[in-house]
Amino acid sequence: MSNIRLFFSRTLSKNMIDKLDKSQSHYLTKVMRLKINDTFSLFNKTGEWEAKILNITKDLVEFKSTKQLRQKENTQELWLAFSPIKSNYQNFMIQKATELGVSKFLPIVFDRTIVRKINKDRLEKIVIEACEQSNRISVPAIEQAQNLKSFLNSNSMNLIFTDLNSDNKKIEKTKFSDEPICIIIGPEGDFSEHERQEILSFKGVQALKINDNILRSETAVISAISIINYVIN
Repeated sequence: MSNIRLFFSRTLSKNMIDKLDKSQSHYLTKVMRLKINDTFSLFNKTGEWEAKILNITKDLVEFKSTKQLRQKENTQELWLAFSPIKSNYQNFMIQKATELGVSKFLPIVFDRTIVRKINKDRLEKIVIEACEQSNRISVPAIEQAQNLKSFLNSNSMNLIFTDLNSDNKKIEKTKFSDEPICIIIGPEGDFSEHERQEILSFKGVQALKINDNILRSETAVISAISIINYVIN
């Protein structure tokens, strides 16, 4: 079995026949040099399937799904609420957070947020590539940017507040409900005091000091996700 994995947005089932798009077809035939009868795998939220190349015409790969390799993942949902940052750092952050298991990204425009827009199409490509290389099946969702009030009022979750001003360095797993766990990371200028109070008033929130040092946003994200993964796993 080839270790080539591609995300496929449409329905997958046994013995179905379909075609890849031009970009994926080019990757298989021109970059990876696959030929007719060679195999690769396709995945989406329903699972992962082995596929065999049936034909290559007009630069498009026609394939047949031959067997299911893995079923959909049933894991605790892990969300990341974050302040948008400069694109190079943000791309790295999204990639690593995907590799570490984040299932939804929620950009928030805080009082001290400098970058106030995201390139959603670009970020979606990054999460798909990260899933392909990290052996994930489910592809994280990316929400549109919103303000803090909207975020807090529209979501049911176990909220982990990464608060530099907190003295707490331990998460209590017993306080988690069955709702998704969401880590909230502030802007590089930190949360305003008004925002801190809003977040601390959220039902079931746990404040967490992840480090005594002031961390860059992307470093804070990786640190916080690693801590939460250790706690829940």
